[in-house]
Amino acid sequence: MPFVPTSRYLDHIFKSEQSFCQLFPESIQQLDKQHWSPLNIIYKAVTFLSNKKQARILDIGSGSGKFCLAGAYYNPLAFFYGVEQRQSLIEQAQSAKEKLGISNVEFIYRNFTQLDLKEFEGFYFYNSFFENLPGTDKIDDSIAYTSELYHYYSIYLNKQLDTMPPGTKVATYCSWDDEIPPGYQKVEAHANGLLKLWIKM
Repeated sequence: MPFVPTSRYLDHIFKSEQSFCQLFPESIQQLDKQHWSPLNIIYKAVTFLSNKKQARILDIGSGSGKFCLAGAYYNPLAFFYGVEQRQSLIEQAQSAKEKLGISNVEFIYRNFTQLDLKEFEGFYFYNSFFENLPGTDKIDDSIAYTSELYHYYSIYLNKQLDTMPPGTKVATYCSWDDEIPPGYQKVEAHANGLLKLWIKM
């Protein structure tokens, strides 16, 4: 008989970073502190991004799925999508989703430039482009890294966000704001300015 998660089980999983990490093998747990967002940051971002019923939120560079899984737990009425170009991380995210029994999450194995961003109303961005810069920590060596890619991705996202309708929301964490067009206003900042909440005016 398959395991059916209870609300108590989910509450336990999302109670702390340590309990959440138990969903993953040691190799993924070791990446958590450096590459995935803390749960308290995710909670603040989700509260901002998904205050509209059935909001569709995209995590750009979703890694092992932490933002989407936690977001789906924090707001069961919203829908969370994670796009990630590493198949191994998509598999880890999907495995964790199945363990949690959360249905309002979807993981997409693709480069984010292959998506139509107009399908979404809000975006979370923990600067997944930084890996392309020299001297930064890399998740693995399965993809190519170049400074040119950092600039290409940042400019591409900036231009795509610029075409989005007024009211579009973006939450950035540990970003230099290169991807944010002038038409967006920063309405909140948390964690000493590391988490910034933006809305298109």
